[in-house]
Amino acid sequence: MKKTFLSLLMVVALIGTTMTACNSNKTADENADSMAMDSMAMGDGMAEEGVMVGGAMMVPSKNIVENAAGSSEHTTLVAAVKAAELLETLSGTGPFTVFAPTNAAFDALPAGTVDNLLKPEMKGDLTKVLTYHVVAGAVKAADLTDGMEITTVNGEKLKVTIKDGTVMIGNATVTTADVISSNGVTHVIDAVLLPSGK
Repeated sequence: MKKTFLSLLMVVALIGTTMTACNSNKTADENADSMAMDSMAMGDGMAEEGVMVGGAMMVPSKNIVENAAGSSEHTTLVAAVKAAELLETLSGTGPFTVFAPTNAAFDALPAGTVDNLLKPEMKGDLTKVLTYHVVAGAVKAADLTDGMEITTVNGEKLKVTIKDGTVMIGNATVTTADVISSNGVTHVIDAVLLPSGK
């Protein structure tokens, strides 16, 4: 009787172990499926279409500041925006259009100009320069026409010139147009625009 009871106990234990193993395999399969779906979803996010600028993909799901921060060609501009305390504004809902000078454009300014503008006591002047590069609303390249004038956030106007397919804003050439962000549009330019009196 004792032997039968032990045998029965072993059978029950074996069945229990087998069922647990089956369940854990099922859970492992479910987890694998779930992970595969997550990685597919992440893959979709990574495949988001955008424009390559400064070695980074500028994508519509990021705001203007987030996209600019990824560009190796716009580190001076990002530093200037921080110094002028405009990060929060340009990260806001907008929409904004930003004409974004490259590092090379800032380097082309007279020696010491950028260093001087980045000083805390020059914040007012720096803000005037930066807001001269920003227009309210999302203005795409197709919206620009030769000879039009667009009013910047600092109140002054910029003249648009289009010749043989080349778009110029003031004295700067647009080198990459229509970089779409969640809160507006950026156009990369090859020169720093200076408002009157600067």
